[in-house]
Amino acid sequence: MTEVLLAVGTNKGLLLARSADRATWQISDLQFPMNGVYAVGIDTRGAVPRLLVSATSEHWGPSVFHSDDLGASWAEPEQGAIAFPEDTGASLARAWQLTPSPSEPGVVWAGAEPSALFRSEDGGEHFSFVRSLWDHPHRPDWGAGFGGQAVHTVLPHPTDPRRVVVAMSTGGVYRSEDAGASWTAANTGIKAYFFPDPWPEFGQCVHKVARDPSVPERMYLQNHHGVYRSDDDGRSWESIADGLPTDFGFAMAAHPRRGDVAYNFPVTADAERIPPDRACRVYRTEDAGKSWTALTSGLPQQGYYGIVLRDALCVDTADPAGVYFGTRNGEVYASADEGDHWSLVAAHLPDVLCVRAAVIG
Repeated sequence: MTEVLLAVGTNKGLLLARSADRATWQISDLQFPMNGVYAVGIDTRGAVPRLLVSATSEHWGPSVFHSDDLGASWAEPEQGAIAFPEDTGASLARAWQLTPSPSEPGVVWAGAEPSALFRSEDGGEHFSFVRSLWDHPHRPDWGAGFGGQAVHTVLPHPTDPRRVVVAMSTGGVYRSEDAGASWTAANTGIKAYFFPDPWPEFGQCVHKVARDPSVPERMYLQNHHGVYRSDDDGRSWESIADGLPTDFGFAMAAHPRRGDVAYNFPVTADAERIPPDRACRVYRTEDAGKSWTALTSGLPQQGYYGIVLRDALCVDTADPAGVYFGTRNGEVYASADEGDHWSLVAAHLPDVLCVRAAVIG
C-alpha cells in the first residue's frame, strides 16, 4: 500500500502525519517540544526512509537529529552533527536546509545560518564544512534578511553530482560546477530594487528556489519582490510575475514529474505581509510561468491572514502528485490532485516553519 509521510516543523516542535489516501491522516504527538524545527529532510534512497530534523532549543542550541524508524526514536552525534571550524569565529545558529543528493548515495547537504554550506557522506549523521563557499570573496558583503543571514536553499543536480546551486538571504544565488570546490554568483536578471544599482552581481534577497525535476536546468525563484525562471541552471533569469496578484512571497515548489508546473503562494508586501484580498490561494503555472491559475477549492476565501514561509510548501512523488502547505496561522492543507482541491490536515498548531512529504510505502 502506498503511504505518504508528512512532516510538519513548527516553532514549538515537530509533527508527523501518515496517510494511505491523502484524505485522512494519523498525526503523531508533538516531538522535539519547544524546539524550533526549521528544516526537515526525508531521505528515501535507502532500504528504510531516514528522517533528518534541524531542531533548535533556546536552552541547548541547534542540532541535527536522524531517525530510521519514522520518528519512533531519534539520534544525534555526541559532538553535534554540524559545527563551524574554530578559525571561522562563527557558531551555528541553526540549519535551514537538509537536502539528500539524488545522484550520490549517502550524501546530504545542509544550509546553515550564518550563511554556510555543509556536506555529509554518511546520510546526515556528520557534516563537513564547505570552506570554498565560506571563503568566497563576496561573503563579507552578504547581508542579513529579516529571517537572518542563511543558506536556505540547496539544489544538487539530479544526475550530475558536480553541479550544485545554493541560495541565501541576503546574497542571492550561487552555483558550482565542480562539486563545491568553487562558486560563481548566478543572479543575472534578478532585480534588487533596494540597491542604488538594482542589477548587482550579488546581494539579492532571494527567498526560495525550486528546481524542476523533469527539466533540471530549469528553476523557479521567489525573490523579495520578483518571481523568476531560469532555463540554463541559474546562469540567467527572466521575470514570470505577470499573472500573479503580487510579486512578493516566500515559497516556491515544482511538480515532481510534469515539466513547466510550479506552485507559489503570493503575499502582499512589504508592511502588510498578508495574502492578497485576504484570501488563501495557491497559484499554479502549467506553462513555466507564462500564466498562473489561483487554486481555491477547499481553502478559506474571506478574512484570511495566514501566509506560507519559504519551506512550508512542498509536493510528494505520488501520481497524481500531492501538494501541501502550512501557514503561520498553524494550519496545514493537503491536495491529493495536484492542487485542484484542498482539505485541512491540522489546525491550531504553532507557527509552521517547514513542511516535507514523501511516499514511504
